[in-house]
Amino acid sequence: MVKDTYINDVSRYDGKKVIIKGWLYNKRSSGNIVFLLIRDGTGIMQCVVSKNNVDNKVFESAQKITQESSLIVTGNVHKEERAIGGYELFINDIKILQIVSDYPITPKSHGVGFLMKNRHLWLRSKKQHAILKIRAEVIKACREYLDKNGFINIDTPILTPAACEGTSTLFETKYFDQMAYLSQSGQLYNEATIMSFGKVYCYGPTFRAEKSKTRRHLMEFWMIEPEMAYFDWEDNIEIQEEFVTYIVQTVLKNRRNELEILERNLSKLEIIKPPFPKISYDEALEILKKKSKDINWGDDFGAGEETIISKSFDKPVFIHHYPMKCKAFYMKPDPERPDVSLSNDLIAPEGYGEIIGGGQRIDNLELLEEKIMEHNLPRDAFKWYLDLRKYGTVPHSGFGLGIERTVAWICKLKHIRETIPFPRLLYKIYP
Repeated sequence: MVKDTYINDVSRYDGKKVIIKGWLYNKRSSGNIVFLLIRDGTGIMQCVVSKNNVDNKVFESAQKITQESSLIVTGNVHKEERAIGGYELFINDIKILQIVSDYPITPKSHGVGFLMKNRHLWLRSKKQHAILKIRAEVIKACREYLDKNGFINIDTPILTPAACEGTSTLFETKYFDQMAYLSQSGQLYNEATIMSFGKVYCYGPTFRAEKSKTRRHLMEFWMIEPEMAYFDWEDNIEIQEEFVTYIVQTVLKNRRNELEILERNLSKLEIIKPPFPKISYDEALEILKKKSKDINWGDDFGAGEETIISKSFDKPVFIHHYPMKCKAFYMKPDPERPDVSLSNDLIAPEGYGEIIGGGQRIDNLELLEEKIMEHNLPRDAFKWYLDLRKYGTVPHSGFGLGIERTVAWICKLKHIRETIPFPRLLYKIYP
């Protein structure tokens, strides 16, 4: 019996006949031989059609088939070190499901605008395929680390009654007879669930209506957000360091081939192991001043400042103790210096900016009420959140890691738009 198989499994069938179902990636001819590069989602395989070994109908099919046509081929697997993946298929039968004409994305160079308009087809290219496989590995590694270390996955709402990260970047929507907002973060809800489960995380889409066109911003992106009871800000940083190390080393182990397709310098990733450098906000300001970049104390760092700081280190760098005025209302002040918060950002090397934001949360009811008033937030919408400080409050911390920025750094991409299947950019929502 002839076995259906996937390209990434053909090594198990050396010398045997198999069926491969896929699409034509590329083709070349040499006299009486046609070489078909066929992809099936798991890989690309060179398939050989020899006029001397097949009937005329099969050879004619091989000659007329076009880029991205769908087909099913039958043939014998043979080991061939020079071929992609180390194996090739000697075809003896071809069934064409559809001949494609005028496929828009050809081997020639195309502009980014054209490729984004055809994102649904661009995903089939070798590099985009590799990026999204790495993305999947990053997500898998995130979950593996947290699941193995006692965290419980708790899902949080997408529709929320109030802001988490600031009212200026909310997407509004009608919720029957009242207004609701697309979630900026699952953090606040998981501050509730840690009181039941101790250590939790959520993973899902988050939305920020930021009118930004930088290479680091999307309107819809995915975050994984651990939250932990009885963890202070230093405990929190330790978890972040282990977490990022696990992600990078897992990708190196399981997706080396995809990284090589992207021509990534693997040595830059191989050194991502603890300890990571740690500097205060004040120390970061000194680095910026030495690079002739003057900003006022209390201002948050933008992409330019983060890039300058990251270039002083070859590993991710923690910046901690940001001023209270540039952090969210729930961030806990340092008891020894109330104008700064027990917070941190983790800045990726090579100019990729913030991949994690985190810190210790306010656990005092009166102080949290004061901060809600300072930020002009509706107290009624946060009554449940205040309850957490009334009924069994404890020190607690957490952080959020942005999947797309992490993937952009690991893959060393020029723009974040390639890290997600269908990016949502400023004023661009097609396809």
